[in-house]
Amino acid sequence: MSSAAPEQDSLFDLEERIRRTVDLVTTLRAERDQALADREAAIAERDQSRQAAGASASEVQKMRQEIEELRGERKHVRTRIEKLLGQMDLLSGS
Repeated sequence: MSSAAPEQDSLFDLEERIRRTVDLVTTLRAERDQALADREAAIAERDQSRQAAGASASEVQKMRQEIEELRGERKHVRTRIEKLLGQMDLLSGS
């Protein structure tokens, strides 16, 4: 009987180590799955940020172009007003 007890203890120890290993593997798989999900979310967020940056860059380009057009129009209006003021000076001088 004394020889059966050490075998049972060894078997019990082996079963316990196997249970701990299974628990560890289960935990590691869950952590891996969460890490993969986090990675996918980060990739999606990165892609959205890139799209937003591209749209913003396009909008900035349009605004720069509009500013240049407005500056051109302002210059044209200033030239016309100066010309009109010059004509008014000629009329008031005569």
